[in-house]
Amino acid sequence: MSDPVVSIRGLRKRFGDNEVLRGIDLDVAQGEVVCLIGPSGSGKSTLLRCVNLLETPTEGTIEAAGHDLTGPDADLDLARRDIGMVFQHFNLFSHMTILDNLVVPQRQVCRLPKAEAVAEARRLLAQVGIEGKERAKPAQLSGGQQQRVAIARALAVKPRLMLFDEPTSALDPELVGDVLAVMKGLAAEGMTMLVVTHEMGFAREVADRVLFLDGGVIVESGPPADVLTAPRTERAREFLHRVLHPAD
Repeated sequence: MSDPVVSIRGLRKRFGDNEVLRGIDLDVAQGEVVCLIGPSGSGKSTLLRCVNLLETPTEGTIEAAGHDLTGPDADLDLARRDIGMVFQHFNLFSHMTILDNLVVPQRQVCRLPKAEAVAEARRLLAQVGIEGKERAKPAQLSGGQQQRVAIARALAVKPRLMLFDEPTSALDPELVGDVLAVMKGLAAEGMTMLVVTHEMGFAREVADRVLFLDGGVIVESGPPADVLTAPRTERAREFLHRVLHPAD
């Protein structure tokens, strides 16, 4: 097997006396889609944020997209060019047009000429189904449209790895499908993806592997059919029953 795109060893993260991650070991292969599930406070988002050093690990090592992120010579600006991240609340530049939200990162990070950056921005906006909205501001778009723009913006710098932190949790239910469709397309194209999600249907259909986290550790890991349909632990069974049968 080729070198993993993500390699994590002994990852621990403490906030004061609260140890949120307690010894995570994880490899993610090229083109693999790994979905992280688990209750609130289990460490899913913290794990994702450590992978691009939005949070600094307390202990352990992280290599991602060819970068030793926890080494003494880590170049975070260069690393974040190769690691795209999509957040729960879009994080678009509200004062910029949709087109400029994609053009500016390419000009600043990749040093592309303006014409080339504009052409790539238009291509990506078409890819995520936002044609004709280039001159709009983010506030003029629906939440689902804004999230698709956020995905396009993350793709604009041509990352090797995409991180998604609950990308549909802030959306109205009828808008979720459009965002998940874009993510499914990326998976089909071979993008390596780490996804924190409560969308079990997406995890079942798209993930190569599902990790169930609880209390800062990986409790279960395996193919979706195993983890989602026949979990081995009582904690995972309890969580999945609550997610899949909320009215019970």
